[in-house]
Amino acid sequence: MNALLSATRALTERSAARFHEGLQPAAFHIARWLYAFGPAKPSVIAEAVGMDRSSTSTLIGRMRRLDLVSASPDPDDRRGVIVDLTESGRVRVADALADRGAELHDRTERWSTEDLSQLVTLLGRLTGSSASTEG
Repeated sequence: MNALLSATRALTERSAARFHEGLQPAAFHIARWLYAFGPAKPSVIAEAVGMDRSSTSTLIGRMRRLDLVSASPDPDDRRGVIVDLTESGRVRVADALADRGAELHDRTERWSTEDLSQLVTLLGRLTGSSASTEG
């Protein structure tokens, strides 16, 4: 289990560096979440990625200065903002995720369909997700 967690952490750190080597990996978590779920308030992003609001706000500010995210006024609350990926941010996330996918593919390309199915089932059970095919 420790080997799996270490390998996952290492892959995430490489993906984060691919996204932007000048930012800490937590910025990639924010960007990846925005890529998957779209524009949101900083407080929603912080809760979704499990970070405190202050750290999230600081990272969003750095990402704005690097033109990776933009902030626009919240139409429902003039005091708030909505954060979204810029085109550059979207391209960088897509590239980092493509690299992750390629690495996973390289590691599993010789696996049988049965082995892959078993992996999905076991990971689904481990994470408690609905990805599990076991009934």
